[in-house]
Amino acid sequence: MKKMLVLMLSLLVVFILAACGETEIDNVDSAEEDQTEEVAETEKNEEKVEEEIEEVEEAEAEEVIEETSEEEIVEEVATEEAETVENPDETLSQKNAVDMAEGYLDYTAFSESGLIEQLKFEGFDDEDATYGVNQISVDWQEQAVSMAQDYLDYSSFSRSGLIEQLVFEGFSNEDATYAVDEIGL
Repeated sequence: MKKMLVLMLSLLVVFILAACGETEIDNVDSAEEDQTEEVAETEKNEEKVEEEIEEVEEAEAEEVIEETSEEEIVEEVATEEAETVENPDETLSQKNAVDMAEGYLDYTAFSESGLIEQLKFEGFDDEDATYGVNQISVDWQEQAVSMAQDYLDYSSFSRSGLIEQLVFEGFSNEDATYAVDEIGL
């Protein structure tokens, strides 16, 4: 009788464990299905987001194209053509001075005299440095505004102190005052 009781208890334990195991397997299968569905849904959402980004980028590109007027395009082409016309009498040193002057202005702001001095520092003689600066089209007042803003980005100045600093950098008093007015100091 004891054997039978032990046997029945053993079978009961086996059935309970088997039932629990099947539930866990069912739960694992269900969880895997849920994860698969979530992954699929996430991928669909990512595709939608990518499509929306592409649509926005295309719309922005179309706006830029629409905003560019025919006059602006003609002016830009004329400017590019004017810049690429080479002077047949231009020496290699003069051409290099022009190229270097343009490169410096792409990097940072200069006054006209400051740019000539920089070119001379780079080894160009006074004539070639002056030629290089005179051959490029530059709005010196805008250069003054840019330099004034650069100074204020890393230091504090009074109105008169910034004007003095810009004059020291080679800008005229008129250009320096214009710059300080433009930035609102």
